[in-house]
Amino acid sequence: MENKDLIHKKQIKYMKLAINEAKKAYNKEEVPIGCIIIDKNDNILAKTHNLVEHKHNATYHAEILAINKAMKKTGDKYLMDCSIFITLEPCPMCAMAISLAKISNIYIAAEDKKGGAILNGIKLYETAKNLYKPKIHASILKMESEILLKNFFKNIRNKKVIEKE
Repeated sequence: MENKDLIHKKQIKYMKLAINEAKKAYNKEEVPIGCIIIDKNDNILAKTHNLVEHKHNATYHAEILAINKAMKKTGDKYLMDCSIFITLEPCPMCAMAISLAKISNIYIAAEDKKGGAILNGIKLYETAKNLYKPKIHASILKMESEILLKNFFKNIRNKKVIEKE
């Protein structure tokens, strides 16, 4: 059994990678959400970020892209014994996809009080019956993710003000 310090270091390592993905989204003027999926041996199966604006597709959330990429890589329809690291609490669509993919662990950086579906909102895993429920680990590098998101939306608001003038 691994000690808590080693486990915590791994969580930070993979969440930092997810934040790096979120920064890529930020640079593309996408909502800065990044996602990493690892297998039980800590192999990275997918690294993705939001591409909703870039691809003009409302379903191109980081989590959906990562799940599809990981399944393609493994050749399996389920990602059992895998973990997903996400910089923002998943929406209902992504929370359901995580459940359908049977991902074992979900690591979340920042909560989404408006659109989240796991810790907030509909709390999908608490309410839905007969649904695969991953273990939830929250608040890993929370501040880093929140700062990135706040800066992004602040820049969007400032840009809109400048365009109106």
